[in-house]
Amino acid sequence: MSSRIVILISGSGTNLQAIIDACELADYPGSIVGVVSNKSEAFGLTRAKDADIETIALSHRDFESRESYDQALISKIDQFCPDVIVLAGFMRILTPAFVQHYQGKLLNIHPSLLPKYQGLNTHARVIKNKEKFSGCTVHFVTSKLDAGKIIMQEKPSRELLY
Repeated sequence: MSSRIVILISGSGTNLQAIIDACELADYPGSIVGVVSNKSEAFGLTRAKDADIETIALSHRDFESRESYDQALISKIDQFCPDVIVLAGFMRILTPAFVQHYQGKLLNIHPSLLPKYQGLNTHARVIKNKEKFSGCTVHFVTSKLDAGKIIMQEKPSRELLY
């Protein structure tokens, strides 16, 4: 059975596009049933529409609090009956209630080899510190920022050039 995936984005959707492409493979174990963005101008929404995936734009600016936004976001996501929710460049800190609601189903794609470089401005910090390697981590989301159990990490086979 194919897992129902909802992807949350805030920007251009390059990770989303990689998942869209992977879903086209015959043996991929999931399909994207919805894409939600907190920014209506996010190019990732265009990518999703071009792939005939349902999209929702829900601006956090329309809500008085982080909690009220996250409750509205839960309502939108739950309409898709997802098995997995992927944060693919979703640039929002989520409330504990949101994280709890999707416990064990909520994954994040983070652009570093965690636990190094948690949070924002990852690439700038990697360059500033002249790291020899950087990479990507997929991990479960917990209420502590970028601290959930690591599912997988990937780093390039060659050193970064400066």
